[in-house]
Amino acid sequence: MASGIFALLDDIAALMDDVAVMGKVAGKKTAGLLGDDLAVNAEKASGFMSARELPVLWAITKGSFLNKLIILPLAFLLSAFFPSAITVILIIGGLYLAYEGAEKIYEYIFPHAHKTESPKLEKLSKEEVLSREKEKIKSAILTDFILSVEIVIIALGAVGNEPLLNQILVVTLIALVATVGVYGLVGLIVRMDEFGAKLIDLNDRENSFSDKIGGFLVNALPVVIKSLSIIGTIALLLVSGGIFRHNIHFLHGLAESLPGILVDFILGLIVGFIVLMFIKMIVKIWKKFSR
Repeated sequence: MASGIFALLDDIAALMDDVAVMGKVAGKKTAGLLGDDLAVNAEKASGFMSARELPVLWAITKGSFLNKLIILPLAFLLSAFFPSAITVILIIGGLYLAYEGAEKIYEYIFPHAHKTESPKLEKLSKEEVLSREKEKIKSAILTDFILSVEIVIIALGAVGNEPLLNQILVVTLIALVATVGVYGLVGLIVRMDEFGAKLIDLNDRENSFSDKIGGFLVNALPVVIKSLSIIGTIALLLVSGGIFRHNIHFLHGLAESLPGILVDFILGLIVGFIVLMFIKMIVKIWKKFSR
């Protein structure tokens, strides 16, 4: 009896060790996308009144958990019964990520003419503020859903040859990290300026150590948000290029003399701009015939 229990514990320990090793591999493959997830959600969770930042972030986090509850069972069913569908979804998702990265670069080079500035939050009624808040939460949850699909599918692709139980444990672990880790960091980022302001008000002395740290945190927030946006854009193109290079047969071994990371970036950029131009052409034709 005792030997059976110890054998079971040994099997569980071996399984957890395998899960930890595979989790590292899957984590590396999804790291770029997690970085983009962090950048996108930090941007979407900012811009609210200070008192509403954490409630809004919690609402988005709950939506993210719900997204994972929907995505994970569907992903495991596909992996068990239609494994070829995983590759198709990966490539479709890669096209979307490449398009999004290319669109960000295009928007930076050729910025759109923006409409007149919307009224400040202080000038809006409570109902209007809550309505805008709900719209931003819905937009953030939708974006999270799309990115979550890619994170889960990429993690699943990294352990696709493993037993189903290992797949479930590893991908669920990555999904939890993608939610708890990302939104925990987003919470720290969006409250950085608030914490800095409290340090500045900590004492009445001017130019104290707490004032310097607080001022640094307040001034650093917009720089951090902008830096994350740039890093996220690069990550989008790297992840999408890697998806194409590893899952499309004729792209295997492309430009072997160049570093793989550079090949992934260039490939993601080229495909992204092709998709971007195609969509712009479709939209232009649609507008022309809908008049």
